[in-house]
Amino acid sequence: MKLNFYNKDDVVVLELVGKIMAGKSVVLLDEKLYSLLGRGKKKVVIDLGKTIWLSSCAISTLLNHNIRFKEAGGSLKLANLTNKIEEIIAITRLASFFEVYDSLGSAIDSFKTKMEASIISKPA
Repeated sequence: MKLNFYNKDDVVVLELVGKIMAGKSVVLLDEKLYSLLGRGKKKVVIDLGKTIWLSSCAISTLLNHNIRFKEAGGSLKLANLTNKIEEIIAITRLASFFEVYDSLGSAIDSFKTKMEASIISKPA
């Protein structure tokens, strides 16, 4: 597994490449997500467009961090799912736990939409 990350606007994008299996790859993902949250990065999109497989350990890690981000007032979103990953998410019914987007751009834009909605709804 390879993990690439970069900032797009004020959103951190984590691109997972290859198979995310139990062991070193899950530990690397776990440590990166803890690190981001520890540095106050609360807007994260996981780009799964180049991900071949997610093990149950990887899914568990994503679920745990999804909860942590929400508790911290942030959001962890999934984007650009391959057919195989989409199938895994559907079979395990995890779409109800994650915000899932067809593209990376729409996931990033969703942060802007939420921010604009909260600004509009604030009383004067």
